[in-house]
Amino acid sequence: MFFASDNGSGVAPEVMAALAADRGYARAYGADEATEEVTALVRTEFEAPEAEVMLVASGTAANALALSTLCPPWGVVFCREEAHVAADECNAAEFFSGGAKLETLPGSDGKLRPETLAAALSRYAPGDLHMARPAALSLTNLTEMGSLYRPAEIAALTEVARGRGLGCHLDGARFANALVAAGAAPAEMSWQAGIDILSLGGTKNGLMGVEAVMIFDPAHAEELRVRRKRAGHLLSKHRYLALQMRTYLRDGLWLRLAAQANAAGARLAEGVAALPEARLLGPVEANLLFAELPEPLVRRAREAGAVFYEMGRAGGRVTVRLVASWSTTETEVDAFLAAFG
Repeated sequence: MFFASDNGSGVAPEVMAALAADRGYARAYGADEATEEVTALVRTEFEAPEAEVMLVASGTAANALALSTLCPPWGVVFCREEAHVAADECNAAEFFSGGAKLETLPGSDGKLRPETLAAALSRYAPGDLHMARPAALSLTNLTEMGSLYRPAEIAALTEVARGRGLGCHLDGARFANALVAAGAAPAEMSWQAGIDILSLGGTKNGLMGVEAVMIFDPAHAEELRVRRKRAGHLLSKHRYLALQMRTYLRDGLWLRLAAQANAAGARLAEGVAALPEARLLGPVEANLLFAELPEPLVRRAREAGAVFYEMGRAGGRVTVRLVASWSTTETEVDAFLAAFG
């Protein structure tokens, strides 16, 4: 009954088997055949023949290196208030960029609106030497609130950003879940919608620990390559990152795992909504949801061994965050819901 985070799930059997099957030697620091195959797979999956791929071991590294490539020390990154890059990465983006400013913006359902971004940009006078320079937009899909940006919504935001010369980054820690939920193609949700650099998540969706920083504009590739090395995120035994990502992208495994997580999330949401005096906080579009529950229900679930995050308490009610993973079964969901009874 573990619904605290999809980070807590295990490694998909196909991925573990690929790692266990590796024998012998391979060139270090990304010069191996598996890394070459990952690049080829990405270019095919994303219909992006010039895309470059840099593998790192954590989402924080992926996001911070991506944003440091797009934003100079005197620049501004615009993002949502709840954005992981602003709220949960210990100023990594500021550190790796050498001091860039993150300006967080409001919005409903965890999503940024074009008019909000335009209003924020209007406060920065072009060429004003006394102000920081707008440099990048960072979006998250799925958002930290579990909501979904569809391709047209991303395109509307990147159009505003590009009008002021901003680079556009997408934190895709749950990108596969978003793709499945939207029924979109990878290209539609990324470079065709105006994204320059995508942090493609794998760790939350069945990998042991690897994220792919995907650069759709080759002009950024060399800088990001050097930044990754300088930051200490180019692993010597890089092939073990590549073996995971290669298995993930082959034969649609990444989308099948995400579909399993989303289906478990839908079952979970339906069950939670049926609990006495429970209320879902917003639509449930994939595998992440928030709900408000009476304290007695939460207490009973805790006593039964259920694991989940509490986001706040007020007036005898508790706001909780629940996340299903690729390995969440129907039996586990049903047992979890029964624990509230």
